[in-house]
Amino acid sequence: MHFFYTFVRLHFQSIMTEKILILDFGSQVTQLIGRRVRELNVYCEIHPFNKMPQIGPDVRGVILSGSPASVRDANAPRLDLSGIKGRLPLLGICYGAQYLAHTYGGSVENSGSREYGRAMLRVVDSASPLMAGISAETQVWMSHGDTITRLPEGAEVIGSTEDVANAAYHIRGEDTYAVQFHPEVFHTKEGPRMLENFVKGICGCKGDWTAESFIDTTVAALRRQIGSDHVILGLSGGVDSTVAAVLLNKAIGSQLHCIFVDNGLLRKNEFSDVLESYKDMGLNVTGVDAGEKFLAALAGKSEPEAKRKAIGGAFIEVFDAEAQKVTGARWLAQGTIYPDVIESCSVNGPSAKIKSHHNVGGLPEKMNLKIVEPLRSLFKDEVRRVGRALGIKDELVGRHPFPGPSLGIRILGEVTAEKLEILRNADDIFIRGLRAYKCDLPCASEPLRRATNLYDAIWQAGVMLLPVRSVGVMGDERTYEYTVALRAVVSTDGMTADWFPLPYDFMAKVSNDIINKVRGVNRVCYDISSKPPATIEWE
Repeated sequence: MHFFYTFVRLHFQSIMTEKILILDFGSQVTQLIGRRVRELNVYCEIHPFNKMPQIGPDVRGVILSGSPASVRDANAPRLDLSGIKGRLPLLGICYGAQYLAHTYGGSVENSGSREYGRAMLRVVDSASPLMAGISAETQVWMSHGDTITRLPEGAEVIGSTEDVANAAYHIRGEDTYAVQFHPEVFHTKEGPRMLENFVKGICGCKGDWTAESFIDTTVAALRRQIGSDHVILGLSGGVDSTVAAVLLNKAIGSQLHCIFVDNGLLRKNEFSDVLESYKDMGLNVTGVDAGEKFLAALAGKSEPEAKRKAIGGAFIEVFDAEAQKVTGARWLAQGTIYPDVIESCSVNGPSAKIKSHHNVGGLPEKMNLKIVEPLRSLFKDEVRRVGRALGIKDELVGRHPFPGPSLGIRILGEVTAEKLEILRNADDIFIRGLRAYKCDLPCASEPLRRATNLYDAIWQAGVMLLPVRSVGVMGDERTYEYTVALRAVVSTDGMTADWFPLPYDFMAKVSNDIINKVRGVNRVCYDISSKPPATIEWE
């Protein structure tokens, strides 16, 4: 699968003046490095170590990620740094630090026991540019089984812990630095400052890559790319497709044709509410009511992947029929974002498929259209910031992620009109309750913002209808009705997630409201499993 290098060259090469290159050795937290750099308003790209791009004049520095591998393994990840080390600022993190030591004259040995978790770093050289403004002792996060026992030639220690003498070092005469801990993770308290010291202090980046600058450059690039052609975009009401639509509309106006398909599996009043919210945005939107077609396609299907394929097949058929009415269409726009791109070209190849993700899969081949993906270089929280800079209402830009197959995969087992009605009503009570419950917490979708209600403090929430009935008592009557499970998680990118500790008073009220107001439900549970081992959705 073609990675995003061509996109970046076409859209940014002539206008980008600085960027940080992150070379991924397969760490589970490489994306966090990219997010921390982006939070400094500095553009960065993540590339697999074995697919390193040409180093252009806009690259200001390079970061080497961690890895689950050992540098002592025969098949350990390796790359040629001769065009980088000593020529550009270079920061090795964990495996990256050990790789630099191992490759340039140092020694890396098994530490005897895995060095994992919190440790206190003692700054040895406070004059080091990497340690500027860092406390004399500060908490860091270790995660490695090897340790550097001898530094590479010309290196000097700049930080140590009780168990790791060479926790941070610098190679004299070069802007080459390395740390055996992870400055990108939350548990390294002054990690953001260290990364800022490297990116802005050592690399000299100005930090002028903002939402506003992204909009200006992307609109100009889209105009060049599309010209006078027409573009079709499938709107879902979600953040990514909405921001992509507004960006394209800003660039090409009436050449954009948006199609919003009601698959009959949407949340309560969602089709009419989303169409209404688009009215004052200047978008050319066509709404298509196709609920009966989707229900017919799902009849008799209970296996999750079979349901996803049925929903995807029906969507392609409906969308293609509506798109055929657009004259002069040459492009299909999609709301692909950066984590999708990274995952599709990982160090070890595409990730194992857990489930089918996109119900538009197969559309490009069927419709014979070229693809345009204006958000391809953005993380989710950056998409939201761009949306706000474009003036999109918070009710749209702040929405939780919602699965492409919609409620079809939140009903475990076969989907019926009766079950959809039960689930819609229960879900509506839950989501409205989250929005109404006031709080002051970090915003899950944008780490730099504060949340004023539970909805914004949570990454994703929803209700699952389980394929089991249980006995209950309402008034003097015995009931035998469905059980629903509430799900609320916090995450940075959806790849991992932790369950959110909903307040007891909130859960008590929501449970009571669902049982009293939703006919067909007499039991409410709360899902307290994290991803992994579970997934966010149940199917």
